[in-house]
Amino acid sequence: MNYSFEYIDIILLAMIAGFIFLRLRGILGKRTGFEGKAPPQFEEVLKNINPNVEVKLNENFDEKAQKEFLKGAKIAYETIITDFSDDDNKLTKSKSLLSKKIHDQFDGALKERSKRGHFAEITFIGINSADIKEHKKTNSILKVTVDFVGEVITCIKDKDKKIISGNPDKIKKIYDTWVFSRDTKSRNPNWQLVDILT
Repeated sequence: MNYSFEYIDIILLAMIAGFIFLRLRGILGKRTGFEGKAPPQFEEVLKNINPNVEVKLNENFDEKAQKEFLKGAKIAYETIITDFSDDDNKLTKSKSLLSKKIHDQFDGALKERSKRGHFAEITFIGINSADIKEHKKTNSILKVTVDFVGEVITCIKDKDKKIISGNPDKIKKIYDTWVFSRDTKSRNPNWQLVDILT
């Protein structure tokens, strides 16, 4: 008698599992491969998977390409500047945005600041303007020079939190000219900061 109850339990569990499977399949659907067109932001990624497909940056760097570039440049600008306010005196968020030359310069400045026992407090207010000054392509390397006008609140403090320079209550306007670069033949779509003009 006990065996018949066990068989009934097994059958009931199998029926429940089958019902759940059919419900999930009805909700999630059945995958039959790639269907439909990928969103534009993923198209380049899909192309990069296939080494036989050549991915090119807009050769003319036209108005549309410049607008897209400036969106990213503004984000990079804010990320790099605010990275200097980290208490650990290390470049964490902006490392991939910097060329080796610029990274070494920034890292050296942070180490020097750390040796003195100083740290920076930076509040990024915003970017007033970001304009492409020039863009130049040499072989496959495209360099874009951008004039930034931004606003920050910044001050340097010592280990006792005494203000060394700057003003924590005053918004300061800053003017920067940065040069970004990218190898147009590279599958890596990221730009890097390669120079800061004075």
